[in-house]
Amino acid sequence: MTNSAPSRLSELAKLFFKLGVIGFGGPVAHIAMIEDEVVKRRQWLTREHFLDLLGATNLIPGPNSTEMAIHIGYIYAGWLGLIVSGVCFVLPAVLITGGFAWVYVTYSTLPQVAPLLYGIKSAVLAIIINALWGLAKKSVKTSQLLVIALAVALMTLLFKLNEVIALLIGGLLGMVWLHSGNKNDKSGNKASFLLASLSTGATLKASTVVAASVATASTVTNVSLWQLGWFFLKVGSVLFGGGYLLVAFIQGGLVEEYGWLTQQQLLDAIAIGQFTPGPVLSTATFIGYIIAGIPGAIVATIGIFLPSFVFVAALNPLIPRLRASSWTRAFLDAVNVSAVALMVVTTLQLGAATLTLPQAPFVDFLALAIAIVYLYISIPPSQLFKSHKFVKVKYVNSRHSI
Repeated sequence: MTNSAPSRLSELAKLFFKLGVIGFGGPVAHIAMIEDEVVKRRQWLTREHFLDLLGATNLIPGPNSTEMAIHIGYIYAGWLGLIVSGVCFVLPAVLITGGFAWVYVTYSTLPQVAPLLYGIKSAVLAIIINALWGLAKKSVKTSQLLVIALAVALMTLLFKLNEVIALLIGGLLGMVWLHSGNKNDKSGNKASFLLASLSTGATLKASTVVAASVATASTVTNVSLWQLGWFFLKVGSVLFGGGYLLVAFIQGGLVEEYGWLTQQQLLDAIAIGQFTPGPVLSTATFIGYIIAGIPGAIVATIGIFLPSFVFVAALNPLIPRLRASSWTRAFLDAVNVSAVALMVVTTLQLGAATLTLPQAPFVDFLALAIAIVYLYISIPPSQLFKSHKFVKVKYVNSRHSI
């Protein structure tokens, strides 16, 4: 591993630009690809550190995969790395989406590219399963953590809980249940409750901002760039639950409240987000272009992604301190395993969509075969069926207690 700053920045730029180009399959697939590159191949991070970043990222607004890229850039090359990795990861999606937006506005139609993605989706599903297998082996360290993971998955499936609420429930349950160390660890106690309070407060703020937007609704005939940028900046600042929640904000704001988009344009924007690589939030680029051309695409893109850079810059330095405390270590371990549980739920949903047909025989055997072959290449059977042994974890007030 090289030590010079330019070399590190170059490595980050090449890696995350590549991932931005091939990043089909949504945030779960992106995280799987990032984990494979930075943990397995390059060993820039341990899997435990990667899980800590993933757990923390799930507790703040914004696109998880983009924020993971920003986290890694900051760790590997400082502030410039933070900017380079984030920009390079989202740039391919923004450029591709912008190109489709130009075609859409010019010809009023979308190109038919769905057949090209048939095999890609099955391979991406296998990549996700491979990553989940490795993450689960590291995060499920005790039978208690396994119970927490199952509880979070069941709550999400049965009660359709918001992802942030599910993570907080899992984290707080783990903090109380797993902690058995020094009761005088007041600093860790305060830190964990501070993290939980910030996340809960941000969730409540999201509801407040949306309500305020509806309350101040007005008819807009001429779209100004600052209004467009401010709308997407607000959305990027409160967007919990993954990039797909963006659709709800756009429907309520740009279609119903302001009338800047038609329902059909929103549906077409969603379609673009589905078959282009990179973060789903690049849909903002498409919408910005439709509303106000190239300047609109630029301000919408900056508005939707800028909060992620700010949140990561503020949170990243706190993660080692959180891990050093026995209370917050228990909280992070529970959040990590809860995040993996949510990824499993999402993977099941993606699998159902990818491997099934609307008519008999109801199973897409060709897609299933592609996924199995790729999974066999990724995970040899000897590893897949290897028994998992729980590792006892004692939470005491020590940096080296795990």
